[in-house]
Amino acid sequence: GYSRIILAFASLYYMSLHPRTCCILYSVSCALDALDGYAARYFDQSTRFGAVLDMVTDRCTTACLMVFLASAFPRYSIIFQGLISLDLASHYMHMYATLAMGEQGQSHKNVDEGRSWILKMYYSNNKVLFTFCALNELFFIALYLLSFSSPLISPHLLPTTPSTPAAAPPPKPSIFPSPWSAGAMELARANKMDSTIPWILVTVSAPVMAGKQLIHLVQLVKASRWLAEGDVVARREKRARGKKKD
Repeated sequence: GYSRIILAFASLYYMSLHPRTCCILYSVSCALDALDGYAARYFDQSTRFGAVLDMVTDRCTTACLMVFLASAFPRYSIIFQGLISLDLASHYMHMYATLAMGEQGQSHKNVDEGRSWILKMYYSNNKVLFTFCALNELFFIALYLLSFSSPLISPHLLPTTPSTPAAAPPPKPSIFPSPWSAGAMELARANKMDSTIPWILVTVSAPVMAGKQLIHLVQLVKASRWLAEGDVVARREKRARGKKKD
């Protein structure tokens, strides 16, 4: 779990300028997500702290990647902002509802089938959970690579022609150049990459990514209703106690 955090921070450091290095570090961090729970159970080291740390790491790393995509594709930034909000809100509401309404010590992965068969299948089947999480991350990683390689969605990657203005000359070297400046990002994207594989990955993983967003929406609605049901019961009990006092 701690290794995931270190690798995630390292991938964020390289995200602006070194897409290949960033993808390797980010992918290894995501791969460890599938191993940390297995290792914890195998060595009998499962803890509530570890489960929460795992979820927080997932939410933070995915949010950071989508923040970059929002800056790379400003026209569609509202979509990425919405996906970040949905991801964080659905998991927070689900976790809080489980703690407030569920049995003491109940895991957020223990979902009653009568409350939501979709969430029951999603959380109880490790293969389904791994597939959705892996392909969801794969979609955004591939989209990140396309921001450096595909002129179709990143028009600034198109080569200049005599009819178009020439690209501005690179800035003169300074004592402390900023590697995260807009000019530096343009120079990094000028290091052309092949977009064929990223396009294939985006196409294959897009349906699963869309399915995971639907699961987030279901999770948010179900958790909200569960909390609302608890509020109704609490009000009835409060009114009943008040009538007994009268």
